[in-house]
Amino acid sequence: MEDKSCKTPRWRLLKAQLNNLSPEDFWRRILRSPRSIIVDVRTPKEYLAGHLPEAINVNYFGEEFWDRISELPPDAEYFIYCRSGRRSIRTATLMRNGGFDNRHIFNMEGGWNEWKLLDLPIVPAIDQLPTE
Repeated sequence: MEDKSCKTPRWRLLKAQLNNLSPEDFWRRILRSPRSIIVDVRTPKEYLAGHLPEAINVNYFGEEFWDRISELPPDAEYFIYCRSGRRSIRTATLMRNGGFDNRHIFNMEGGWNEWKLLDLPIVPAIDQLPTE
C-alpha cells in the first residue's frame, strides 16, 4: 500500500504562512517601523546571555506566555525571534490565530544563532551576581 501522508514537517507548513525575514531584513524593517515591538521568546537565561536591542523577553515555555502576548498593543508591528526559529514560528502562528494582524507579525529566519554570525547590533550578556 502506498504511503500518501504528507512528508513536509508541520513547522515548515506553518512557516510558509508567515512573514519571514532574514536577520538583515528583520533589522532594516525594525529601523523603519515607528511602532515596532521586538519579542524574544527564548528563556530568561538565553535572553540574559545576549539579545537584540530593545527586545522584550516573553518566555515561550513560561506559564504566563499567552497572557503576556495578549496584553501587547494590537496596533504595533511585532518582530519575533528565538534561538533557531522554531519557537518564533510557533509564537507568530499563535499570535495570528489569536487575533493579531498577520500583516504586522514578522518572524526572523535562523533566530539568534544566525543573528550572532552577522555584524548586527546586540545587547551583550548581562553579568550575573555571584551566588553564595
